[in-house]
Amino acid sequence: MEKNVNTIDQVVRIIAGLALISLVFIGPQTPWGWVGVILVATGGMNFCPIYRMLGLSTIKKTS
Repeated sequence: MEKNVNTIDQVVRIIAGLALISLVFIGPQTPWGWVGVILVATGGMNFCPIYRMLGLSTIKKTS
């Protein structure tokens, strides 16, 4: 599995994911908060399957 998520993207995904997960326990208590689990997982692995399907990467390629 080739990494396709850079550090900034990783941090944003994890923070946004944790914020969404917190919605399950506080706030509107909506099940949509569980979408945050996907963001935390992709941030933790530095890999996004959707980026791969679209041929995208936020990591700069070195020549």
